Amino acid sequence: MEYSLPASLVFHRFRKLVLCLMPLAFCLAAGPLSATTSSTTASQAAVRGYVLWYRNYDSPAIRALVELALKKTPEYGEFQIIRSEELSQGRVLRELTDGQSRLVDIANVATSAEREKSLTAIPFPVDGGLLGFRVCVVMPESLPRFAGIKTLDDLRDSQIRIGQGAHWPDTPVLEANGIPVVTHSRYEILFGMLRNERFECFARGVSEVLYDLELEQDPNLLIEPDLLIAYPMPSYLFVGPEDQETAHRLQLGIERAIHDGSFNDFLRHYYARAVKELDLDERTVITLENPYLSEESRYVGRKTFENLRRRLEVLSR
Repeated sequence: MEYSLPASLVFHRFRKLVLCLMPLAFCLAAGPLSATTSSTTASQAAVRGYVLWYRNYDSPAIRALVELALKKTPEYGEFQIIRSEELSQGRVLRELTDGQSRLVDIANVATSAEREKSLTAIPFPVDGGLLGFRVCVVMPESLPRFAGIKTLDDLRDSQIRIGQGAHWPDTPVLEANGIPVVTHSRYEILFGMLRNERFECFARGVSEVLYDLELEQDPNLLIEPDLLIAYPMPSYLFVGPEDQETAHRLQLGIERAIHDGSFNDFLRHYYARAVKELDLDERTVITLENPYLSEESRYVGRKTFENLRRRLEVLSR
């Protein structure tokens, strides 16, 4: 089975889709894609295994979204989601780009123009765009350093160092805005670096930070209560450049979930708690520029960013 979905066509369709879905898919104007082009039937005996990057597999929200998309496309056959080896984000992207490796089939990461050129993106923000809104995980002794920060200039002058992954696209965004960044290739190591005072803020997306801290089980790790660092940073599902079948299945499944309301239910189930518990509507927003997005993702990110206040109001109900 072969599909040819040029990137420009996919982005054009999703540009219109994202515009009508803001905020968080509550406006439905586009119907689902037709699946008549698929010759795959539900009667196929083989079960297709999809290897999901372990960080995404271990995230209840992302694994649930992938499962939702696959369940919405039964004509592609039965499926199984498999946890990948514990690979760094940089290694995952290389394996996907290679196209010959079966170490990973699907990964959810923040987008960049470079990633969209080398991989196939399913260009819909998986968390409604919340990844670009970040809070600081800190140690208690660092909290006084955040007092009085109201602007980007204040944050720069404070010389607070932010910890990030070496291969994360957030790193050059922060650096481009004049913020000191300390990096490591492994996500897990960054928590130890925070404890050892290698940096003062581990910036985590509001859609992931509560889950992070539940896994760490460390009462000394706190969420700084006042700041929200915001920049356009859509987070997409990615597959290999030649894996058009998987790309089409995920895209079709997400569109069907949007159309029947189950994507809306997914967002509320996994992300409403974070909006409420982090008091996002009460925080001081520090806005950064992201010069590394493609034209299409810059559009998606801008619309997401412009709808921040309304989106938070909807999820906090």
